Amino acid sequence: MSVIKTENLTYTYSIGTPFEKTAVNNVNLEIEEGTLAGIIGHTGSGKSTLIQHFNGLVKPTSGKVYIDGEDIWSKDVKIRDIRFKVGLVFQYPEYQIFEETVYKDIAFGPKNMGLPDEEIDRRIKEIAELVGLHKDNLYKSPFELSGGQKRRVAIAGVMAMEPKALILDEPTAGLDPKGRDKILGQIKEYHQHKKSTVLLVSHSMEDMAKFADKILVMNKAEVFCYDDTPKVFSRSDELENIGLAVPQITRVFNRLKQSGIDIRTDVYTVEFARKTILEYLAKRGGENA
Repeated sequence: MSVIKTENLTYTYSIGTPFEKTAVNNVNLEIEEGTLAGIIGHTGSGKSTLIQHFNGLVKPTSGKVYIDGEDIWSKDVKIRDIRFKVGLVFQYPEYQIFEETVYKDIAFGPKNMGLPDEEIDRRIKEIAELVGLHKDNLYKSPFELSGGQKRRVAIAGVMAMEPKALILDEPTAGLDPKGRDKILGQIKEYHQHKKSTVLLVSHSMEDMAKFADKILVMNKAEVFCYDDTPKVFSRSDELENIGLAVPQITRVFNRLKQSGIDIRTDVYTVEFARKTILEYLAKRGGENA
C-alpha cells in the first residue's frame, strides 16, 4: 500500500503576477510503505516544494495528495493529524532547537500529540539511543552540544513522534564527510528499526547510492523518473544530460563500456563495482578455458 500518493499534483507560485512560476507540474507518484527513497534534482527542480505538499505545508494549485489513502485536503481531514503522520525535518534543523534540555526538546512533538508521560519517556530514550545520543546528554542544554549532536537532537524530536513517513530535506548539509555518513547511517538504522517510510532529499548522488532503495529524480518541476536505485543509475547518461553528477564509480564503468569492454553500467557503489569486476573476470576466465 502507498503511504504517499499524488494525482496530477501541480503548484504554481505568484499566480497572475510577473513572477508566476510552476514549481511542481502534474506529478503522479506513489511511495510504498516502508520505502527508503532518495529525492534528487538540481536547484529549482521542485523537490523542496514537492515534499512540503506531503504534510500540508503547501496546498496544491490543482491535483490531490493522499496520505495513508486519505485526501489530506478533504473537509473531514485535520491537517494537524497529517503533520503527526508525516514528519518533516528542514535543512539545518538545529536552528529550531529552543528548549532548556535535550530531553524537553525531543519531547516537544510527542507532548503536542497528547501522549502520556510514560510513553513520551519511552520514545525519547529509544530514539536517543538510535541516533547516538548518550543518556547523560538528555539533561544537558542542547546548546552545550556539538553541531552534529544538535542536529541529531532536532532529528530525534521528529522521529520521536513515530510518523508513518519521515522526510528529511538535506539532513547532512554543512557536515564533513564523517559527520554526513554518521547521520545517514543513523537514519538508515531508524528506518530498519521502525520499518517506516523515509524520504531523503539530497544533492549528493553518492549519498543516494549508499543509502537509498529507490530514487525519485525531479527535473524542471516534473518527475524525471522514480525507480529502484540500480535502474536509476543505469540511466547515467540521461542523468548527466539533465545536470546531475552520477557517482564517480558509475562514470568509470561507463568509460569501460565506451572502451569496448562488455560490462554492466548500472554500478553505483564500490562494493557493487568489486562484485561486478569479479563476475566479469570469472566469465572471461570461463570463456578462455
